[in-house]
Amino acid sequence: MVQAGASFRDAMRRLAATVTIISARGAGRRHGITATAVTSVSMDPPSLLVCVNRSGSLHGLLSESGRFCVNLLRSEQAALSDAFSGKLSPEERFQHGAWKEDGEGLPFLADGQASIFCGRRDIIQYGSHSIFIGEVESVLLADEVSPLIYSNGAYGRCLPLELAM
Repeated sequence: MVQAGASFRDAMRRLAATVTIISARGAGRRHGITATAVTSVSMDPPSLLVCVNRSGSLHGLLSESGRFCVNLLRSEQAALSDAFSGKLSPEERFQHGAWKEDGEGLPFLADGQASIFCGRRDIIQYGSHSIFIGEVESVLLADEVSPLIYSNGAYGRCLPLELAM
């Protein structure tokens, strides 16, 4: 058996996940990052969590803001994921994609797989990250299901097994 540190990273590369962009607004600015550390927490109340590195530029804004949006990307939106992965300034990122704002100015991706609007309910510190728990306020869904998947350092798409063979 190998020590957990190095092998844990390799194991997580094998965990396929839907690519999302976490977006927020606060202090007169908007920000967003690409993330795969997102999961549902409960159906009653409907809630999810996102894990964000405390040294990341979005962390402070999420800590201060009362709301955030989890935007699930479509399989054709790999370039959008790249735009939000840290190479561009926060405001430049929103020049890519079909971004709109809700009535309170929270940015959301109008043509994603889904946009899940959340009110922040809790923050839990653990290791290098904070776990932000959001209670779902509303959801926008696309008709077609075609999520962008990330695994082993590469983008992919999800197909039913009968179509993939």
